[in-house]
Amino acid sequence: MSEIKPFFFDPAIPRKSGHVSKAFSVSTAGVPLPSVVELSESGTCNRKCAFCPRSAPDYQDIKEFIDPGLVEKLSRQLGEVGFRGIFLFSGFVEPLLDKNIFDLVAIARRNIPDGRVEMVTNGDALNDARLKKLFESGLNTLLISVYDSKEDADRLQALCEASGLRPDQFVIRHRYLPQDQSFGITLTNRAGMMSNAEYPISELGEPLRHPCYYPHYTFFMDYQGDVLLCPHDWGKKLIAGNMTKQDFWEIWTSPVMLETRARLTRGDRKFAPCDKCDVKGTFMGRQHAQAWAALKTATAKD
Repeated sequence: MSEIKPFFFDPAIPRKSGHVSKAFSVSTAGVPLPSVVELSESGTCNRKCAFCPRSAPDYQDIKEFIDPGLVEKLSRQLGEVGFRGIFLFSGFVEPLLDKNIFDLVAIARRNIPDGRVEMVTNGDALNDARLKKLFESGLNTLLISVYDSKEDADRLQALCEASGLRPDQFVIRHRYLPQDQSFGITLTNRAGMMSNAEYPISELGEPLRHPCYYPHYTFFMDYQGDVLLCPHDWGKKLIAGNMTKQDFWEIWTSPVMLETRARLTRGDRKFAPCDKCDVKGTFMGRQHAQAWAALKTATAKD
């Protein structure tokens, strides 16, 4: 067990926070819309980083990929409600392992004309042709997490520049820093899923008494269509719905999501997966949390 978990504030957080705030909007019914829709579109990754649950001996790598029809359904329904946030290919996987990834980006771009399409990758599969094809397919920004060395970071920086990308179209994230600098990532215990990882972080013995805004502004779906409470729930402890059987709006406004948001706004984390989670959860999304609270108050008066 790690005696002290070093804290590193990811410099990419202010960028994301700015987009989350800028994308804040409500539906015609007054319901706050998500500013981030994150898609974990497979069950596999080519790496097992020390600070990731995948480095645990019992973590299952599942080489299955999302049905493009599910991406079509989700992105189409988002477009219908006026979503203008970030549609993010990321999650618990490496998106570039999916042979359909360019088509998936194009689907999202077509259905969400007012939103941003972004991707997080480890960059291992990147070359000039793939890089160009991503942006030809409709990608807005590629966030590249570099895990091995500064030399790799410099190489990928040069690749992006040589491909003609603007500075706002890519972000190099330095994830190769030493352990005492938190590896260059804002470390968390992934809602209690890091206990057996190569770099172990224990689950909490007592829940934090601290608000969390993730479910207020984030909609997270995996390759099976399961919608999770947030991107930290690697153990899938709370599945709010499934997009193969339900619609976006039904899940986003479901009783379980409404109740969870209300409890987390109060700082009540006495339920799974939040009871084991050490995420602060208030770096962004305050505007969304306030809007959800106001909506609840208005609804109670009706």
